[in-house]
Amino acid sequence: MTSLADIRSTFLDFFARNGHEVVPSSPLVPRNDPTLMFTNSGMVQFKNVFTGLESRPYSRATTAQKCVRAGGKHNDLDNVGYTARHHTFFEMLGNFSFGDYFKESAIPFAWELLTKDFGIDGDRLLVTVYHTDDQAADIWKKVAGLPDERIIRIPTNDNFWMMGPTGPCGPCTEIFFDHGPSVWGGPPGSADQDGDRFIEIWNLVFMQYEQFEDGSRTDLPRPSIDTGMGLERIGALLQGKHDNYDTDLMRALIEASAHATHTDPDGPGKIHHRVIADHLRSTSFLIADGVMPSNEGRGYVLRRIMRRAMRHAAMLGARDPVMHRLVPALVQQMGAAYPELTRGQALITDTLKREETRFRETLDRGLRLLEDEVAGLPDGAELPGEAAFRLYSTFGFPLDLTQDALREQGRAVDLAGFDAAMEEEKARARASWAGSGEAKDAAVWFEIAEKVGASEFLGYETEKAEGQILAIVEDGKSVETVGEGKAAWVVVNQTPFYAESGGQAADQGWLRKLADHDTTALVSDVQKFADGRIIAHRVSPERGYLAVGDAVALDVDHKRRSAIRANHSATHLLNEALRRSLGEHVAQRGSLNAPDRLRFDFSHGQALTAEQQEQVEAEVNEFIRQNGPVETLLMSPDEARALGAQALFGEKYGDEVRVVSMGALDNSGKGTDGRTYSIELCGGIHVRRLGDVGAFVLLSDSASSAGVRRVEALTGQAALDHLRARDKALQEVAGLLKAPLADIGPRVKALLDERRSLQNEVAQLRRERALGGPSREAQPAREIGGVPFRAQVLSGVTGKELPGLIDGMKAEMGSGAVLLIAEDQGKAAVAAGVTPDLAQRLSAVDILRAAVAELGGKGGGGRPDLAQGGAASAQNAEAAIKAAEAVIEGVLA
Repeated sequence: MTSLADIRSTFLDFFARNGHEVVPSSPLVPRNDPTLMFTNSGMVQFKNVFTGLESRPYSRATTAQKCVRAGGKHNDLDNVGYTARHHTFFEMLGNFSFGDYFKESAIPFAWELLTKDFGIDGDRLLVTVYHTDDQAADIWKKVAGLPDERIIRIPTNDNFWMMGPTGPCGPCTEIFFDHGPSVWGGPPGSADQDGDRFIEIWNLVFMQYEQFEDGSRTDLPRPSIDTGMGLERIGALLQGKHDNYDTDLMRALIEASAHATHTDPDGPGKIHHRVIADHLRSTSFLIADGVMPSNEGRGYVLRRIMRRAMRHAAMLGARDPVMHRLVPALVQQMGAAYPELTRGQALITDTLKREETRFRETLDRGLRLLEDEVAGLPDGAELPGEAAFRLYSTFGFPLDLTQDALREQGRAVDLAGFDAAMEEEKARARASWAGSGEAKDAAVWFEIAEKVGASEFLGYETEKAEGQILAIVEDGKSVETVGEGKAAWVVVNQTPFYAESGGQAADQGWLRKLADHDTTALVSDVQKFADGRIIAHRVSPERGYLAVGDAVALDVDHKRRSAIRANHSATHLLNEALRRSLGEHVAQRGSLNAPDRLRFDFSHGQALTAEQQEQVEAEVNEFIRQNGPVETLLMSPDEARALGAQALFGEKYGDEVRVVSMGALDNSGKGTDGRTYSIELCGGIHVRRLGDVGAFVLLSDSASSAGVRRVEALTGQAALDHLRARDKALQEVAGLLKAPLADIGPRVKALLDERRSLQNEVAQLRRERALGGPSREAQPAREIGGVPFRAQVLSGVTGKELPGLIDGMKAEMGSGAVLLIAEDQGKAAVAAGVTPDLAQRLSAVDILRAAVAELGGKGGGGRPDLAQGGAASAQNAEAAIKAAEAVIEGVLA
């Protein structure tokens, strides 16, 4: 049987033989399209090439592109698991021509690959073309010998592709496979086209026009090709299957799910296994590309997918986390084609396990709540939108998870009601996600890059340089000059200024015109544009003006850069120290290297203990004192990874990378290459020797987001200033305690113990006073239904104190029930208790709720032996006591 891995290789090898550059899949987070949440097709990474904003060293390309459709416009989530061909994650095979060849080559390429390399019977293939595309129809007749009845002309947009309302567009031709008359369905364009007999396997897009706002079109000067063939679909066909989930790759994941849950892969839980297999791929690849579960944006979509899979695992009877145990099976199937899976396996496993553990804590309770909501509904009635929103807001259930659970009962959700309840949250989520990729004025930067070439960065070796102004951009437009009182971006042919990237803050400094020493400008920011090719300086001339063509001197603020360099090098040491202290799952999730501090985000599910913080801080300082050199080498990404260099997940690296190494290990060390402490891929600027960092102080550890911790630290003079301030504060405390500095810890502990003892004594006295003194004979128990019952109204007692009073009274009674109503600061707190021998028959929750209702309150809850609630006041206390008595009598009569 031909495997999906073989099909992928055959496709790429075919086009490589035909002069195409094999381009690696781009990350799932698109960098050049702010309108997309995830990469959803093969052409996304080439969008700027097709529009002419960017050029590549090749004019033909082929890819196997990983794609996700689970959010926004392209959302297949609801259908996954229930149909034969829907996925959240899929691979799109494609070949592309950027003005090189057109229809006359694209169609023969497709026919040759399908009928010869893949061995598909040409008699079972038919095609569609746009109804006016006579050229494509004629080529199909000539190349494939297809008769007119197997070349179907489609007059709708199904066969006309557009990048947007304006821009490149053109007709397309789709290739279909006929599964034969035994399968229901009609050819494309017919009334029965939605059947499964004729299945689309490949779409060839011919970009030949440019469309304008008025609807008119002109021919493109360099027509191009963009094709897309789903690997899962062609795999099912070549493996003789009619269902993508029966292919070898998906079947392996389904069987791994069945093994982990001890269930039949083809039994009643078949759909559950399919959902788990699909969602395992999308979640793992998203994590590997840098997306982490959260409550907004891409992280929210990831969490929805994860929780949907986890609910299906629970429905299979799994009581413990399952998803993380399936990662090795996925890596085995796809790790060779996508090495980021192998590199990220520890992080993926840890993230899945942590999320499923957290979700399972609320899953059962949430499903019980859903069952309670549904129990009172007529057969087939919708779940009210307000109830669905409560599931979301209280238990973290996404709407689609609730819909999925109800789908099996033949129910739906009142979406209008849900949308009304969610309006504010959805608006906040939309505002929080600003997309990704180049800014809206990207065109001007690509034009500059094409005109003047890439900026040359000199900052690794120097902080001063001279250059020539090549371009000035003000308010998104190219201008010739910028004068006093204005601000603009200035592009120089070469610069020592570091542009903000990789977590390192941008340099600041000064730019001075050489021909006019009075013309100086403050450089307040430095950024990269046009995919990093252009380095632009944000300048504000203090006097005079700057113009395109001027020769200028550039001077970086040395003190500021030195502080940034120290923080950046310390961040590398910190990263390695955390990995050694906490485990290999630690991976960088973000960083900030500013002049005044450093911040480092990393994957880890728990707060650092005091011992771990002390260990990390000590280890970083140990290597600083070692004062070893910081070395930089240039090599290929593969060579760097072979050396063991740490890389940031999802980061895009070029053909050559900078590898920064620091810290020498003795023979007992276990460095990545046996000798070096830290080795990382990094384009930032570092100290020459580790001693230049000065000192390292770890300030804090906090949660940044789910599964991500954030530590902040200081180096150099800032660290020393912090230590001096801390020492001064301790000296002041020692003075107040009239104790030596070494003794202030025990002295403070003794004072806290004394304070706690006095607080307990005061609380005990308050309880005794509230209950009528140490002897409680003034409040005898009465018998209700043969059970001793004590009820009392208290004043000056808080709700927090009631459980302790309840437990004490139950212990004294031995057997019976208790109701306490406390009034404090104008509000009432209520608690009820039942001794263990009665808790099976009589519930404290029922007693409490009856009493709270009489007091004008709502709800309340707890356990059968102890329950708590509240109300606005205790005015109707006697009525509340009588209501409680009625409950007891009714149960025990």
